[in-house]
Amino acid sequence: MNQEYWQEELETMKRPDLERLQTERLKATVQQALKSPFYQEVFKQNGLTADDIQTLDDLRKIPFTTKDDLRAHYPFGLVAIPLRECVRIHSSSGTTGNPTVVLHSAKDLDQWANQVARCMYMVGLRDTDVFQNTSGYGMFTGGLGFQYGAERLGALTVPAAAGNTKRQIKFICDFGTTCLHIIPSYATRLAEVMYEEGIDPHRDTKLHTVCIGAEPHSEEQRKRIEKLLGVKAYNCFGMSEMNGPGVAFECKEQNGLHIWEDYVIPEIIDPVTLEPVPDGEVGELVLTTINREAMPLLRYRTRDLTCFLPGDCPCGRTHRRLARFKGRSDDMIILKGVNIFPTQVEKILMHFKELGSNYLITIETVGYNDEMMIEVELSDLFTDDFSTLQRLEKEVTRQLKDELLLTPRVKLVAKGSLPAPEGGKAVRVKDLRKIC
Repeated sequence: MNQEYWQEELETMKRPDLERLQTERLKATVQQALKSPFYQEVFKQNGLTADDIQTLDDLRKIPFTTKDDLRAHYPFGLVAIPLRECVRIHSSSGTTGNPTVVLHSAKDLDQWANQVARCMYMVGLRDTDVFQNTSGYGMFTGGLGFQYGAERLGALTVPAAAGNTKRQIKFICDFGTTCLHIIPSYATRLAEVMYEEGIDPHRDTKLHTVCIGAEPHSEEQRKRIEKLLGVKAYNCFGMSEMNGPGVAFECKEQNGLHIWEDYVIPEIIDPVTLEPVPDGEVGELVLTTINREAMPLLRYRTRDLTCFLPGDCPCGRTHRRLARFKGRSDDMIILKGVNIFPTQVEKILMHFKELGSNYLITIETVGYNDEMMIEVELSDLFTDDFSTLQRLEKEVTRQLKDELLLTPRVKLVAKGSLPAPEGGKAVRVKDLRKIC
């Protein structure tokens, strides 16, 4: 085995060969999908048969699949094998109505474990590492997805699960943890508690790598995590509908996320016109699974906004790269005609050493106007007086106005004033507007 690649032949496959593999797997996937009640009806309504899908271009003949489709056919309407052949079910979080569920066969889980192991190997993790997973192990896919991937890699695994920060730190120190899988907002919280307990991650731990994902984060947030913990932080993209973590991952070059095209066929479309966009232009990511048997998905609209990066990666992998995600189209805030993403706010806040990592954006109606308030905690580095605080608020407000093209109300609060994330996704936006 080449020491740089987990599966060199697949990871460095020439584009024509990779596209032939995708075509072969796509045709088999369509045949498999048509065993489900949902896709039988979709193809019938659109006058399609499996024979109509013979090339990658033919994929565009198939209508999109959406999260609403999964909810409307909950729980088993998209399952393509007998339930007795399914061995696990995962569910995405949902605040209203039915959740989205995905079922897996034993073969699906085996392929998923290999996919995550490939990601981990790509960033330098080996069977000599001690891997600590701070994700939940319930219906959320981040826990078991990384667990099985790390075991496939051969690493010693610590299934610490979410929360209980002081116990996490004890495990890191006692077990010699070298790698964490962690949500970005929780990574900064973990570091803060370490320093409060008199533990210097640079000196007192063996940490060298963290895998971060599951919530939007800025490049500035990544750099802060690296500085606080003394690690390299690699961005991971996954979603339960596509198995979970490991759909795309950064390599050591950190110039985009390689999306594994032997597992999915990616498209990027204009979310309004639904037409493809050129490389380098931001649009919505659409994914088709091509190696899953229990519940294949065709042209699934992820709602994630990104773009294909042009050119080849120096790492030698030929699978296309996605740019850092701008956000999700359903995370977007529309205020006074302006489209805003939480990561735009975070990018500005992270420039100020006087500010901590915890913040909250609140949108509410005051009189007849919608207004935005941004509360952000101060860091331990801020020890100045009230007049300095006022000047800092004004400068933060000015930079946010330049970035967002509107003026938010900024409120700097004492450290610990806002709810601290304890393993779960941080709540970054509260929209209190009454939508009629």
